[in-house]
Formats: sequence, C-alpha cells, structure tokens
Amino acid sequence: MPNGALAMDNQPDELSPRRRRLLFRARHRGTKEADLLIGRFVSDRIEAFSEQELDEVEEILELQDADLTDWLSGRRSVPADLQSPMMMRLLEASSLPGAGLPEEIRKS
Repeated sequence: MPNGALAMDNQPDELSPRRRRLLFRARHRGTKEADLLIGRFVSDRIEAFSEQELDEVEEILELQDADLTDWLSGRRSVPADLQSPMMMRLLEASSLPGAGLPEEIRKS
C-alpha cells in the first residue's frame, strides 16, 4: 500500500474556502487518532453541512485533542455543556467498528 493510502479521499475543488479550511483542520489535528476519527467524519459530510452545522464543527475543532480523543474513544464522557447535536453525531460515528478508516479498509 503506498504511503498515504489511508489518507482521506480528495474533496472536490468546488468546496467553499470555509469548508476547505474546516476539512484541513479536521484532518490535521495533531494526533493520528483525532486525525482519523474527526477527519473522516468531517470528510464524509462536509459538503452537506449547513452553516449552523459548520459553526458546530468549528466549535468542536477548537477543543483539545486529548479531550476529544478520550471522549470519542469512550474513555471519558463528554461534559454536558459540550453535548451539542454535532458532538453527539461525531460520538456516534466514532463508536462504529472501523471508525475513521476509509471504506475500502473497513470492508477488508
């Protein structure tokens, strides 16, 4: 498998600058776990997010990687004040088998 084969799928050039910026931030968190979980979640949905949902994604991306990784892995519960609809969607997606991995890897 070539280097970068686990990278997120390329997104169309038609994404707005805001969506491209959020996608980049979601894919480049600082820890591999967060890159995969958050990056895949955002990558799979970025084109369909409403402006309100983009606001929620931005709020999540401001949180610390260590906290996000603990919450998304189930090591700790998400604090009540951070349980936004988007955080709960991300949490649900992260709990699925193979979360964060590309479709072709999940199927093998």
